Amino acid sequence: MAIDDDARLKKLRLRAWRRGFREADLILGPFADKHVSTMSAEELDIFEALLDEADQDVYGWIIGTMETPAAFDCDLLNRIKAFRLEVYTGGARGS
Repeated sequence: MAIDDDARLKKLRLRAWRRGFREADLILGPFADKHVSTMSAEELDIFEALLDEADQDVYGWIIGTMETPAAFDCDLLNRIKAFRLEVYTGGARGS
């Protein structure tokens, strides 16, 4: 089972870095590198489903230019949004 888990994590990291939309790659790739190994099975399922969505949509949800669908309006996406702010703007604004 651990071998299957390791293969899944590697695949998720690769998919996060190879979205085809560079702006999304630069958020999801580093997030995956840092966090997939500590995600719960449920979070991994959500992250995998998120990676199945259209690049432009996912990026819009992350940066807040598009309304997030209920299926992805969850703690994991909020963590990705916070990660983006921490990494690319030097920390969350208004804190």
